[in-house]
Amino acid sequence: MNNGLKVGDFLSHGEIRQLRRKSNLRGAWLVLHGWAVVAAMMALYTAYPHPLVLGVGLFVIAGRQLGLAVLMHDASHGLLFHTRWLNDFAGQWLCGAPAGADMYAYRPYHMTHHRNTQQPDDPDLPLSAAFPISRASLARKMLRDMIGWTFLRNRLFLLRVSLGKEFSRKERGLRLWRTTGGLLVSNLVMAAGFHAAGRIDLYLMLWLLPLVTTYSVVIRVRNIAEHAMTPDNDNPMLNTRTTRANLLERAILAPYWVNYHIEHHLFVFVPCFRLPQAHAMLMAKGYDKKMEIRDGYGAVLALAASA
Repeated sequence: MNNGLKVGDFLSHGEIRQLRRKSNLRGAWLVLHGWAVVAAMMALYTAYPHPLVLGVGLFVIAGRQLGLAVLMHDASHGLLFHTRWLNDFAGQWLCGAPAGADMYAYRPYHMTHHRNTQQPDDPDLPLSAAFPISRASLARKMLRDMIGWTFLRNRLFLLRVSLGKEFSRKERGLRLWRTTGGLLVSNLVMAAGFHAAGRIDLYLMLWLLPLVTTYSVVIRVRNIAEHAMTPDNDNPMLNTRTTRANLLERAILAPYWVNYHIEHHLFVFVPCFRLPQAHAMLMAKGYDKKMEIRDGYGAVLALAASA
């Protein structure tokens, strides 16, 4: 924790012990839940193959793709499962890779973000530094998300970085595997399974299509909410944002309690399913007046498009 603050400034030893408890059972349930929602949406579209159902499915499944990325994030902190090998396997192959992320490459990158939140050497700073922008600019960004341009641009950027001339052939291969290998392997396995079941269309329309389009939208909104336009880059209570989310926002924009982002930064040892409890503890101690908290993602987007 930066700015000289310590966990003990906020929580008692008993509260810390209570919040840091991990659970293999809860971790397994969260991973199963993420994939069960995807399967349920596909089943609904199979029963009612209507364009409106497909449109809803694109956002519902994008929300679960974000959810799986959130669970990978928890695994990168060693919090998804108590058992280390299970934590890393599930984080990489059941959560991160199918949605295009590599947990092992993400882990050191993300730890740097925690050490240097909103500082010049924060690797996530470009995600928040440009805001606020105009409504037209935000609309253009989301249009590029929706047509797949953002996904393509990001994948091409990762390829260029991986194949840089400054690396040896062995290093290029390793970096290429880290940026692309998991995505290709996991999605080929999924495609093969759907093809064998005679429903490759479900994979294309309700996994690959949202991954390329609506997933970019929801992850953009999440990135904006977490750190953009925060009031004090040097104060850990104010350089990160917690966003109170309703049921619909939790389903699509804030799965698995990712909206409790101040709590995560203050207490990086807390599994995602205990973040609401951490939030309640802070509220009970009167910290709400000292924290950057917004009511709903609509409020955050209005702020982001206020230039």
